[in-house]
Amino acid sequence: MKNLLGLVIIGCILTSSVTLAEPSLIVVFPKTNYQTSAQKIFFLGTAPPDGQVLINSKPINRSKAGHFSPSFPLRLGENLFTVRHDNQELQIKVTRLNTAPELPEGLGFVKDSLTPAADIARLPGELICFSALAKLPQGVTPPNANVSVKLANQTIALSAQPQQAQLPSNLAVLTGQNQPYAQSSLGNYQGCTTVATAADLGQPQFQLTLNGKTITQPGSGKIQILSRGELPVAEITADAGVTRTGPNTDFSRLTPLPKGTRATVTGTEGEWLRLDYGAWINSKETRILPGAIEPQTIIRSVGYRQLPGATEIVFPLQVPVPVSVQQSEQAIALTLYNTTAQTDIIRLDDDPLIYRLDWQQEAPGQVKYTFNLKKAQQWGYKLRYDGTTLVLALRHPPKIGNTRRKPLANFKIVLDPGHGGKETGASGPTGYLEKDVNLVVSKLLRDDLVKRGATVVMTREDDREVSLVERQAIISQEEPAIAISIHHNSLPDDGDAEKIKGFAAFWYQPQAHNLAIFLQKYVVKKLGKPSYGVFWDNLALTRPTAAPSVLLELGFMSNPDEFEQVVNPEEQKKMANAIAQGITEWFRSVR
Repeated sequence: MKNLLGLVIIGCILTSSVTLAEPSLIVVFPKTNYQTSAQKIFFLGTAPPDGQVLINSKPINRSKAGHFSPSFPLRLGENLFTVRHDNQELQIKVTRLNTAPELPEGLGFVKDSLTPAADIARLPGELICFSALAKLPQGVTPPNANVSVKLANQTIALSAQPQQAQLPSNLAVLTGQNQPYAQSSLGNYQGCTTVATAADLGQPQFQLTLNGKTITQPGSGKIQILSRGELPVAEITADAGVTRTGPNTDFSRLTPLPKGTRATVTGTEGEWLRLDYGAWINSKETRILPGAIEPQTIIRSVGYRQLPGATEIVFPLQVPVPVSVQQSEQAIALTLYNTTAQTDIIRLDDDPLIYRLDWQQEAPGQVKYTFNLKKAQQWGYKLRYDGTTLVLALRHPPKIGNTRRKPLANFKIVLDPGHGGKETGASGPTGYLEKDVNLVVSKLLRDDLVKRGATVVMTREDDREVSLVERQAIISQEEPAIAISIHHNSLPDDGDAEKIKGFAAFWYQPQAHNLAIFLQKYVVKKLGKPSYGVFWDNLALTRPTAAPSVLLELGFMSNPDEFEQVVNPEEQKKMANAIAQGITEWFRSVR
């Protein structure tokens, strides 16, 4: 999946073929002048299998075909590497960036450490918190310095905090290095206050005092206290407004809000809005409705209608309010916010999908509808507003074919060959690109599925760029039984590329979990491949709700031995056949 570009090639013109025009030493990654913050880095490349490849005069391990991916530690600053094979030599410079905070000269605040770092707005009485990192003279402990914030007419003391563990990025789980690490020894000061009435408080002024010397520095953002009687109302303008647990893209996603949803804005941070039910959304996906009052609705009747292949549940509302969806074993729950139930009658005849509908007012302004299903496997849902009426469409199970010769005769499957065009994906030791092998295996898989009777829709059939949004749209429009995205893997810079290999499955929506587990087990057992694992992962091609959607990583481009299998035509056929068989057996298992 990782994009490893910047080929360094001596004495060779690389084509899209795996075969080299003539023997050559190649280092695909890292390219010279590469920059990273990792403590080590792997070198990915190849050379003729005879003779040795030396990196900084040390011989390295290679596969039978001559591929290599050893790792080397990096010191801060420039690291020079000489790669040699016979009379060929490459010079590669890798710079390890210093990620430590930028310290001031002498006493002062660390650069970019003052928070809030952006303009914020909060409700009256809500906590407003400040933090700062301070550089103190050697030998001075944080409690001996005084740090405070002046905000309008009040002064807030910030107290020194005990050391706190720092968390690695989400990517660390891919290399098994997702352990906390100790914070720096800098003084960490924090404090909070509340303001009871609406006001524009302006910019906070941070002060650091030690031994009679005071350093003053303005904060980066202004602070506003909103008036509870004049809170703005936002309407979602995107087809599916991306909501998160916090005010930037580092925070986790929540259920997207359908276009037209309205909610009161109870806080802001930079360009992010906090909505009344707790989620955050980027203001670019909304518009403010001038003069609108806080959206609240009652709900009375709940209707339903059966369509070919789906059941639609209809929720008539006074205004389109925020919602969330939660799938669980043999149930799907829909929660309406800013909603009060006056429901006495719900009609729900015997349905191919739904066994029973339960509801309850979980909290003031929060109604939960739980659809108990007849089968554990769910086949997709869509959520939309028709005016002020919310429509939840639950897809029926596909009809299972009975013919042995065409076991997939009634199934539509979307196949997504990952990357394409300028989006090359990962690279193997020879420079062979992931986008190309993804397409080769996807076409083989398509042909095998078609022989089994399936209707197959490809997101691309040649080397063209297809955006992630376009790929998601294809799944939504086609409404297949399942969607499979085909990829080949690589590692972050500090991954152990020589050792890490194997087949992996990724899922996000609970309806795709069983499919991911099944295919992972089936392919690993069928082909005797190592297992890299099964991952819940927030990926564009695992997020679609219209059908169970799984992303498969068939092997590692960055592992020298596994790469030889990845590009082997016979192994590609075996892989495609194993996935096709696995899909067939999975459909039988959930019949």
